Amino acid sequence: MKLLKKISLTIIILFAPLFAIDNNQFINDNNCDQIIDRTYFQICYDYNLKAAKVVSYTLYGDLVNDTNIEKRPSFKVDKEIDRDKRASSSDYTKSGYDRGHMANDAAFDWSQDSLNETYKLSNIVPQVRKVNRYTWIKAERYARFVAVKLGEVNIINVVKYPSNPQRIGKHKIAVPQGFYKILYNQDQNYTKCLYYKNDNNINTKEDKLKQHEVECNTIIPTLNSTNQSQTRRTCSSFATQQEAQIYYDNREYGWERLDRDKDEKACESLK
Repeated sequence: MKLLKKISLTIIILFAPLFAIDNNQFINDNNCDQIIDRTYFQICYDYNLKAAKVVSYTLYGDLVNDTNIEKRPSFKVDKEIDRDKRASSSDYTKSGYDRGHMANDAAFDWSQDSLNETYKLSNIVPQVRKVNRYTWIKAERYARFVAVKLGEVNIINVVKYPSNPQRIGKHKIAVPQGFYKILYNQDQNYTKCLYYKNDNNINTKEDKLKQHEVECNTIIPTLNSTNQSQTRRTCSSFATQQEAQIYYDNREYGWERLDRDKDEKACESLK
């Protein structure tokens, strides 16, 4: 309850600026090797990364705090994914990374079936301990808070991977660079976007939700990773300088081409 009081941002919720969000921008055949419908949430899965790239769902205010089943199930392989393209729980053992939920279990513990679905490994990605247990969890709690305030809120979690990610476990699961959380309710004219770097070098005691706010129009849907290496970005690929700068700062494929004068500012001709 203390956390909810601290993030009691009712005025911000009611008057947050609207940015047009379309789930199909992120979950589509060009971006995903396999689209997995889990009834309660949808997963954009990548065979090369052996992990989710996007997970989307809707939180309903009358459900997120209902029942709250305490006993958690064990993690399970997702048998809808071919054996050679999926993760196993043992990939995380002694890896230094937590099994991080994208559709978080606390939002779906109102029924045993919905809770079980969140423990399938297609919904899990490697998260550093501090992010999983102390900072990202605040964003998850905030999303439930917004769902209660607005009646419902749509969530799109976008997982950011570097062009050459670290790999863990026998199945070589890709380690994310960071995580975007998009919250929106078009009927209530509400949007908010957050970004969390997958990095243990953070001060969790001073971490505030506001520190993670980003412009929603800077979140760029990534191509299917099997095609990404063949795509060379130029300044004409971006709508704004800020969008190009984020791509440059993340050192995505072809980032060097965006800074011709080597001053660390990408595509200065864009506004």
